[in-house]
Amino acid sequence: MSITNELLNTVLREASREVSRKEFLTLAGRGLAVGVAAGTLASCQSEGPADAKAATTPTTGTPASEVNATTTYTSPGGQKVPSSEAVSPPAKVPTALDQPIELEKWKSDVDPQSGPVPTPLPPDKRVGYALVGLGHLTLEEILPAFGECKKSKPVALVSASPEKLKKVAQQYGIKPENCYSYETYDKLKDNPEVQVIYIVLPNSMHAEYTIRGAQAGKHILCEKPMANSSAECQAMIDACKKANKKLMVAYRIQYEPYNRQVKEMVRGNKFGKPKYIEAQNSQSSANPDHWRHKKALAGGGALPDIGLYCLNTSRFVLGTEPTEVFAYSYSTPGNPLFKEVEEVMSWQMRFPEGILVNCITHYNTHDSRFYRVNTERGWIHVDNAYAYTGQQLQTSHAEGPAKMKNQIVLSEKNQFAAEMDHFSECVMEDKAPHTPGEEGLQDHRIMEAIYQSAREGRPVKLTEVKGTDVFRGPEPKQA
Repeated sequence: MSITNELLNTVLREASREVSRKEFLTLAGRGLAVGVAAGTLASCQSEGPADAKAATTPTTGTPASEVNATTTYTSPGGQKVPSSEAVSPPAKVPTALDQPIELEKWKSDVDPQSGPVPTPLPPDKRVGYALVGLGHLTLEEILPAFGECKKSKPVALVSASPEKLKKVAQQYGIKPENCYSYETYDKLKDNPEVQVIYIVLPNSMHAEYTIRGAQAGKHILCEKPMANSSAECQAMIDACKKANKKLMVAYRIQYEPYNRQVKEMVRGNKFGKPKYIEAQNSQSSANPDHWRHKKALAGGGALPDIGLYCLNTSRFVLGTEPTEVFAYSYSTPGNPLFKEVEEVMSWQMRFPEGILVNCITHYNTHDSRFYRVNTERGWIHVDNAYAYTGQQLQTSHAEGPAKMKNQIVLSEKNQFAAEMDHFSECVMEDKAPHTPGEEGLQDHRIMEAIYQSAREGRPVKLTEVKGTDVFRGPEPKQA
C-alpha cells in the first residue's frame, strides 16, 4: 500500500491528540489503522510468542483495545443482548502436531505459571493398545486414563467374560472384532491396529501372556509386580528381546510429578545428603477368595502387591542399589485372609554411603501410604505417595532461629496416562523405556532376598551393583 507524504503527515499530526476510531479510520483508512495499531501494540508487548501479533478481531482486524463492547446482537426471534466483536488472542502456532500452541502471557510472576497447552495427537496417529484383563485396575483406572492420553488409545480387549467384553467395548468404542478371549489371544498378531499389549492379569499369568504377546509381534507393557519370581522375569525379558519387542513394567510412581520432584531434590542434595528413608504402604483386605490371597496366583502377600512401592520408590529416589536386607514377617494365626500369604512384612535395606531404608507393608490396617527422606539439613515427606491421586509434598529445614515447613503444590497428572504415553513415545521413536524389564527383575531379586531373610532371621547380602540408574532407561520427557 502506498502512502502519500500528505497522508502520513496528517496521521502524525493527529497522533499528538486522542482521536476516535472513526476519525482515525477516516484519516488513514482501515488498512493503515490496523497496520499501525497492530505494530504499535506488538512493539509494546514485552513477553509472549516472538512472532505473535497483537490481539485483533478476526473479521475487521480491530485491535482488542479498541473493540466496541456496546454493540447489540438481535436474534431471529427479536431478542437483543449486549455483544462485541470476537477477539483472537495472539499465538504462535507450530506446524508439528506434538508441539504446543504458545499463547500470550497473562499471569504475573507472582503466581504459578501455566504449563504448555495439551498437545494430543490425532487419533489415527496414536499407538493402539490391547487391554488384557477387565478387573478393577483396568475398569477403574486404566481405561478412563486414556481420556487424558495424548499418544495412546484403546483398540482391543481381552477377557474371559463375554458379557464384560461386550459392554466395555460399547462404552469405549472398541470394535466387536477387536474383542478376544484368552483362547483367541494369539490372534492379536493379525491385528495391525494393536501395537502394544497391556498385561493387567494376576501375577501368575504375567510371564505367559508377555511371552505369547511378544511372539505375536507386539510390544508389552506389564503391570507390577512383573511376575512371581526372578526366573519368570528373565524369561519375559529374553522372549521380548528374541522377538525384538519392547518390554516395560508399569511403575507409575516413576512418572508421577510429586515423586519425580522428590527424586530431583534428593539427588540434587537440596537439604544435604540423604541419610535414611522411612517408607510405609498399608491397606486392609476383606476377601479371602480374591486372587491376591492365593500364593500360587499372587506369589506372596503384602510385599509384592503394595510393599513393592516402598522398595521400588526408594531405589528410584536414591538412584543406587541396596547391598543388604534384613526382614521380619508375620501373619495372624487363624485369619483366613493370611492362610497362604503374609499379612505384614517389615524390612531394612542398606544402601551405599551408609544410607538406611526402613520399610513396612501391611494387609490388615487402615490405608497409610507415605515416605520421608531424612537428610543432613532437613527432610522431605510425601503423604499418599503411592496412591493414584492426592499426593502431598512437604519439606522442613532450619533458617537461623526459624524451623521452616513448606508445602509444595504441583499440578496433578494421571499416572496411568503418563506411563502409557511414555511407552507409546518409546514405540514411536524406537527407544528404550524408562522402566524396562530389567528394573522389574531387580525388584524381584531383592524381594526374594527379603523373604529369605524373614525365613532365616538373619541379614542377607545382595550382589553389589555399582553406578546410578543401572536398570533404568532414558528419562521420560516432561509432559
